[in-house]
Amino acid sequence: MKLSIYSLKNILFQGEASSFNCQTIMGEITVLDHHEALISVLSAGVIKLIDKDKKEQFFPINSGFLEVKPDNEVRCIVEQ
Repeated sequence: MKLSIYSLKNILFQGEASSFNCQTIMGEITVLDHHEALISVLSAGVIKLIDKDKKEQFFPINSGFLEVKPDNEVRCIVEQ
């Protein structure tokens, strides 16, 4: 999936990812390739992603928004 994670100050990640895990106000979710469309509010926690090279990356956040688009694209705007 194409994943973009933006903070107010910079781009934290932009590229291909195979897995994206985060905390939403409804609980923890994992987004995989071709996930159903979704918009959600992110809660404080750590975003964990696995990039196309199978490398794990972690981003602590305070809050944010998540958008999963039907064309296998995921966008996050976060506050750190």
